[in-house]
Amino acid sequence: MTEKQKNLIVRTITGVLFVAVLVTCFLKPIAMVLLFALITGLTIWEFTGLVNNQESVQTNRFICTAAGVYLFLAVAGFCTGFTPSGAFTPAVLFIPYLVTIIYLLVSELFLMQKNPVNDWAYTMLSQMYIALPFSTINILAFQDTPDGAVYNYLLPLSVFIFLWVNDTGAYCTGSLFGRHKLFPRVSPGKSWEGCIGGAVFVVIAAVVISCLSGTSSAVSTAVWIGLGLVVVVFGTLGDLVESLFKRTLGVKDSGNILPGHGGMLDRFDSSLLAIPASVVYFYTLSI
Repeated sequence: MTEKQKNLIVRTITGVLFVAVLVTCFLKPIAMVLLFALITGLTIWEFTGLVNNQESVQTNRFICTAAGVYLFLAVAGFCTGFTPSGAFTPAVLFIPYLVTIIYLLVSELFLMQKNPVNDWAYTMLSQMYIALPFSTINILAFQDTPDGAVYNYLLPLSVFIFLWVNDTGAYCTGSLFGRHKLFPRVSPGKSWEGCIGGAVFVVIAAVVISCLSGTSSAVSTAVWIGLGLVVVVFGTLGDLVESLFKRTLGVKDSGNILPGHGGMLDRFDSSLLAIPASVVYFYTLSI
């Protein structure tokens, strides 16, 4: 067996296990919250490790990671209507996070770093680029109703289904028909033909989800298709953003925690823009 075949087997096994764990976690709200809190923490830890390898950058990995995980859990608590004992509003959940952000800003006054602006920038980027986008998955998962928050696994799960279908469709179509490069400066492998092919496959997947959900879902087929196209556009942009990030830092993979797939950023790069874009899409429809 050649090295390439071994890598393919490892990549396939990792991919199957990854999909199985992710799909299973969406079936129970507590499992979804805990798993994505863990994913948020691992991704921020990986991100801060990468930037700390750069000259004149030294972020506080532990506090950045803890703050990001807390933000995710705070948004989950807010979306579910959880109110701490003695508090009048769920918004009080965000106070510790705000205190942590203030600390991360003020602490640079005493650390005597060569370039504190770099530290501030990468520290805030860990929150804006990773923690906040992951946190918005709670907005998709928990819908506010007169009877309280209701968990709906289908919306957040569908975002990942569309991302997986788009990746597979774009790869197959691009390999067969790809001629015109989409963004050669950042990602030479992507083509316009692949993007169009991926979008076609996602539209088909959206119709299938609409048919399978039937009357149990208040989302129409047109809205499902619209969501699919939003995921295609912003998932592709998210992939390109992470590629630009890695090129800027001079690394091939963000990590090696997922055998055959690289790091957490490599695996979730598309979702970091697709999830918040999906939230904006649904909120725009409700206006």
